[in-house]
Amino acid sequence: MEVRIQIDPGCEGVSVTITAGALTDEVKALARRLEGGETLLGWRDGEAFPLPAEELLRCYGEDKGVKAQTASGVFDLRERLYELEGRLDRHTFVRISQSEIVNLHKVTALDLKLTGTIKMTLAGGTVCYVSRRYVKKIKEALGL
Repeated sequence: MEVRIQIDPGCEGVSVTITAGALTDEVKALARRLEGGETLLGWRDGEAFPLPAEELLRCYGEDKGVKAQTASGVFDLRERLYELEGRLDRHTFVRISQSEIVNLHKVTALDLKLTGTIKMTLAGGTVCYVSRRYVKKIKEALGL
């Protein structure tokens, strides 16, 4: 991907133009990210709450459903994990196991001492474990 920056002193605001050969999923994801990110709809006690992607700590499967955890609590989602994986920014949200996706911007500590896995501590003290199957992918995403 080529990135160009053009400075125009007469310009009143910031404008971004995406030029591509076709409207691909990558182009759509880039446009969403530039527009301010994805917002999910979380449910709790019959009420719907908008959940901006940047506030998510993790999304995980539990009791045949999908939950989203934020600093303000846990919400039910109506999407499946594979759908969330497609909607959320793949540079920020990474699958760490068959049943969990975490926000890399919310990781506060990594414990690499465990053999074959990684212990992740998220903002607020939530602890997650990377399954062996995803360790290599996580290390690449984090540059380890």
